[in-house]
Amino acid sequence: MGTYNVVKFGNSALREKSKVVDVVDDDIRKLTEDMLITMHEADGVGLATEQIGRNEALCIIDVPKEYACDVEMPLVLINPEILEADGELYEQEGCLSFPNIYIKVHRSKYVTASYTDLAGNRQTIKATGLLSRAIQHELDHLNGILLVDHMSPVQKVANAGKLKRMKRAAKQLRM
Repeated sequence: MGTYNVVKFGNSALREKSKVVDVVDDDIRKLTEDMLITMHEADGVGLATEQIGRNEALCIIDVPKEYACDVEMPLVLINPEILEADGELYEQEGCLSFPNIYIKVHRSKYVTASYTDLAGNRQTIKATGLLSRAIQHELDHLNGILLVDHMSPVQKVANAGKLKRMKRAAKQLRM
């Protein structure tokens, strides 16, 4: 299969809610490999299936080692869920589906998340800082929640032109 195109704002796939992955098989492992290549080619730190037009409950994260909270990267999260969240961060975020748009987003500073790994085992991790934000951001994607949903009215006005162009481009791709 190779790599995927990252779908942009305006593509209805981004609003889909993910479906539980029942079996971790070779197809899922191949999907994660292809997603990792796609994410790295796009210079991202995270990618969810909705961002490539699919809807398995799966995302990948690859933050720099100094932000990884002693978690081995890249991190593949299958059927992930946040068990606990605490504290508050208000920091700049970007998204591969919203190129050249960066906004400050409120997130929890600490999260405990559970997920199934590529061996089919359930795991739990604790994360803070960038890794915590990345987990929350990618889980938002799996639930059809987008960066634009975190924008204040002022941020929406400031980015209105870019958002309109992305929607128009996505509409033209569907034609």
